[in-house]
Amino acid sequence: MRVLGIVTARGGSKGIPRKNVQMLCGKPLLQYTADAALAASKLTRVILTTEDEEIAAVGRECGLDVPFLRPDELAKDNTPSLPVIQHAVQFVQSHGEHYDAIFTLQPTHPLRLAADIDGAIDLLETTAADSVISFVDVGEKHPARMKFIDDGGHVIDPPFAEEFEGQRRQDLRPLYLREGSVYLTRTSVLMEQHSFKGQDCRAWIVPPERACNIDTPFDMQMAEWLITTGLGWGESVQ
Repeated sequence: MRVLGIVTARGGSKGIPRKNVQMLCGKPLLQYTADAALAASKLTRVILTTEDEEIAAVGRECGLDVPFLRPDELAKDNTPSLPVIQHAVQFVQSHGEHYDAIFTLQPTHPLRLAADIDGAIDLLETTAADSVISFVDVGEKHPARMKFIDDGGHVIDPPFAEEFEGQRRQDLRPLYLREGSVYLTRTSVLMEQHSFKGQDCRAWIVPPERACNIDTPFDMQMAEWLITTGLGWGESVQ
């Protein structure tokens, strides 16, 4: 299976300015994703899509291939991920390269392992699924424990509330939250169905200590703590 890894890193960022090149434990945030992608054995090629010259330069220093600069209209605050990835796929196809699947790699997930990448590709191959996406157990924030609060401050049970007050989490059906470090999609699904997920999506389960999405300064501090303590490098629970 030929799999193209596409690292997405635009220059604009509201929560953390210049987030993708901010330093985390002595390395640019982008480098963590580059290191994992380049260490994976099942990615045929890895490229970076960005509109930003500085990020492109940092990407090259991290070992990433930057074959083009993304058009500015695909790097706005409200630009969805799908057209960004489709643009990159169309670029490589126009140069005679064709891939069975596309692995979208967001630099905001520094605790992704090469084993996550290779494992997800193995799962896609063995199941013939349309996609593999990473998820994490919601844990103590199970929706069954959530409540509505009206304008008067009254607490109201939603339709999905626990069966009885104080029901143990262990007795609730496990639920999972989309985690973001793994987005692996067959090229035909991505380009023809215009979907990352398709009809048959399989889950790659990530342990909570590695479910780290950098969006705010607090997230960056948490990632630094997980890395320096070593807690963030636990193996996948797959």
